[in-house]
Amino acid sequence: MTTLNRRHLLAAAAGLALPWSAPASAQAWPARPIRMISPYGAGGSNDILTRVLGDFLGRRLGQGIVVENKAGAGTRIANDFVAKAPPDGYTLLHAAAPIAIGEALYKDLPYDVHRSFAAIASTAIAPLFLVVNAQAPYRTLAEFVKHAKAQPGGATFGSPGAGSAPHLTAELLLRAAGAKGVVVQYRGDAPAYTELLAGRIDATLTAISTAVPHIQAGKLRVLGVANEERSPLYLDAPTLREQGLPSVVGYGWYGMLAPAGTPAAVVERLNAEINAAVADADVRRKAEAAGLQLRGGSAAEFSAFIGSETRKWAQIIKAANITAE
Repeated sequence: MTTLNRRHLLAAAAGLALPWSAPASAQAWPARPIRMISPYGAGGSNDILTRVLGDFLGRRLGQGIVVENKAGAGTRIANDFVAKAPPDGYTLLHAAAPIAIGEALYKDLPYDVHRSFAAIASTAIAPLFLVVNAQAPYRTLAEFVKHAKAQPGGATFGSPGAGSAPHLTAELLLRAAGAKGVVVQYRGDAPAYTELLAGRIDATLTAISTAVPHIQAGKLRVLGVANEERSPLYLDAPTLREQGLPSVVGYGWYGMLAPAGTPAAVVERLNAEINAAVADADVRRKAEAAGLQLRGGSAAEFSAFIGSETRKWAQIIKAANITAE
């Protein structure tokens, strides 16, 4: 009996020394700090939320989260960097909405949004509010559309850049309303606001955090929000769907991706922790201060969302003949 027990113990010890397969390796993750890549520069809403999530996840995972900003080229620099990173769970991308329109705007992308990444979870949306000059004669979406149809050139929208969420959503709104219009491209929100406040353009689609000071000063008016449902950031704004344009849903969004091939156990753990983060009151408070509405959900739901966004905006890009700058 003693010999048998000794033999079993030696076999068990030998087994512990053997290298194990991917599931066991994934179980030991994370064993070192994790890089979380933001596709924008420091100080913007993506960067802010990336750092807030990094702090939360770092505490939960027991490892440091190092945030790196790789801005430029409409998020393509960061996207490509993560697509080519080792699929070991130590490099993550806090992706933004432009990743879903890249294949419709650019030729020969060095990555494929559907094949180069593993979806982890949606993190937040940046709702877009339809904002007009407070002195304008239209006070509802219906009145705005009527005004646009009555003008020879239609309505003029200000956009912070070609291919941005405000640009594409404005094009979607015009088509859904059956109205003509022009979306004027500016370099960022500030010049678009200058023109709107001066009455030289009719409207813009924007984050409520940017608009609130002008609304409170009585200079701008909100006509609605392009969300599926009213936004907790500004509940007074009815959705454009409520007001007769059910197809007009558009917003900026963020979500976590990893390189394709990242172990399923790592993706599952990250998904669980991100969902815990978006349910956390302190994370929510900081996100809402940056004009963001937190989301969450499964990896499969986020993957399906990216697919639907890619198809939806490709149609608008083609219909509006939008080209990359």
